[in-house]
Parts: sequence; C-alpha cells; structure tokens
Amino acid sequence: MPAPKEIQQLVQRFDDNVEAYCSGAYNETQARIEFIDPFFKALGWDIDNTLGFAEAYKDVIHEDAIKIGGVTKAPDYCFRVGGTRKFFLEAKKPGVPLKKDPEPSYQLQRYAWSAGLPLSIVEKRRLLGYCVDTSIRL
Repeated sequence: MPAPKEIQQLVQRFDDNVEAYCSGAYNETQARIEFIDPFFKALGWDIDNTLGFAEAYKDVIHEDAIKIGGVTKAPDYCFRVGGTRKFFLEAKKPGVPLKKDPEPSYQLQRYAWSAGLPLSIVEKRRLLGYCVDTSIRL
C-alpha cells in the first residue's frame, strides 16, 4: 500500500531541500511544525486536539511529564489511544547525527522504559529516524 499523498509530499519537499534542513540553522521546532505534526496528522493522529477531548483522552500529549530517578522529564510527544500511552516520539533537528551520537536514543529509551512502553521513536532527517526497542533495560 502506498503512503498517503500528504506524506509523499512531505518526503519530496524534504528531499528537495535536504541541504537547507540539515544545515544546522534549521531547528527542532521548525521540523516539528513543518514535518512531524503534518506527518502524524496524515496518519490520522489528532495532534492539535481538534476533536476537543478532555486532557485524559487526548491522542497526543506534547511535552508529557514522566518521572525518571525523581526528576520530571518531558518527551516531545506521547501518542495515546483511549488515554493509554502507546509510544513516545523524541524529535531532533535534522542535522543531529544519530548514528554517531547515541544520546538521543538513550534519552528516549530512559523515557519509554520508565513509562513501561516497549517501543518509541527518535525522529530526524527523513521524518522517522529510528524505532527504539525500549523493553531492554540499559
């Protein structure tokens, strides 16, 4: 099954301007607004709570709060179904070298492990970067 047209257009726009997006001047917030949010909207997630659900039942929580070692941390996105957490997404600007820098994956794994989630996503470059198996404790 082919990707939805909106996602194909996002990928094409990114590919057409990859040098500018990976230059270092393009930041995480821009990536979230221009690519990540539209990507998940195209997949049917209510990123902006346009349906007006109460806080407990929103599809997506931005900067969700979780406790790790007594400190509150905030994954960029928490995706939920019926109010139950399903996965986190941690956004990074496209220029972050995930293969050379394990910190973003480690950060996400700590978030997801602490919340009891088996899988989460580190986003970069081509809309989705890496799925992280968070069922294994580091």
